[in-house]
Amino acid sequence: MFLTTTYATVGYDYTYLIIFFGIAIISYIVQANLKSKFERFSKMPIGLTGRDIAIKMLHDNGIYDVRVISTRGKLTDHYNPATKTVNLSDGVYNSASIAAAAVAAHECGHALQHAKAYAPLRMRSALVPVVQFSSGIMSWVLLIGIITVQTMPQLLLAGIILFATTTLFSFITLPVEIDASRRALAWLQITGITNSQNQRFATSALRSAAYTYVVAALSSLATLLYYVMIYLNRRD
Repeated sequence: MFLTTTYATVGYDYTYLIIFFGIAIISYIVQANLKSKFERFSKMPIGLTGRDIAIKMLHDNGIYDVRVISTRGKLTDHYNPATKTVNLSDGVYNSASIAAAAVAAHECGHALQHAKAYAPLRMRSALVPVVQFSSGIMSWVLLIGIITVQTMPQLLLAGIILFATTTLFSFITLPVEIDASRRALAWLQITGITNSQNQRFATSALRSAAYTYVVAALSSLATLLYYVMIYLNRRD
C-alpha cells in the first residue's frame, strides 16, 4: 500500500509540475504583455493626469467622500474601501497618458462599486480577514497534512478548506475587476476623455490587466485540485 501510494503521489507531482510550469509560462507571457502595453500607452498623451481623471470620475458620479492619493511603486494602484481612498502609483498619479487614465478610472470603478454596494465586492471584502488568516497558516497545515496523510488525513482536509477560501477569493475577484473596467471604459467614452482611437488602447490595457487575474484564479484552482487528489487517493 505504501509503494502504491508513493507511486500515485509521484504521478500527481508530475501532473502538477506540468500544469504548474504551463501556468507559469502563461503568467509570464501575460505579465510581459501587460508591462509592454502600459509602457507603450504611457507615452500616449491625454489631457488630464491620473489624479485629475480620478477626481472627475468620482465627482461626476456624486462621490465626494473618497480621497485620491499617491502611493509608491509601479502598478500598485488600488482602491481601499476601509479608508475610502483611491491609491494611484507615482507613474499614474502625475501622468497624463492613456495608461494613467485607464488605471485611474478603473480604480474609481471600485469606488463606484463600493458606493452602490456591488455584491461581488461586498463578498470579496467580507472574505479578506478569512483569507488573511488562511494565508498565514495554510502552508504549514498543508505540508504537515501531506506528510501525515495516511495517519491523520483530517489535517490535510483542513489545509484544503483553508486553501479553498483563497481560491474562492481569486474567482470572486474576477467579476469585481471586470465590472470596474467596464464602468471605467464607459465613463471615459461618455465624457469624451477618450476618442474612438485611444479608447481602443484603454480597453486593451485593462483587458490585459484582467488576464492576470484569470491566470491567478486558474493557478489557484489547479493547486487546490492537486491537494484534493492527494486527499481522495490517500488509501490507494
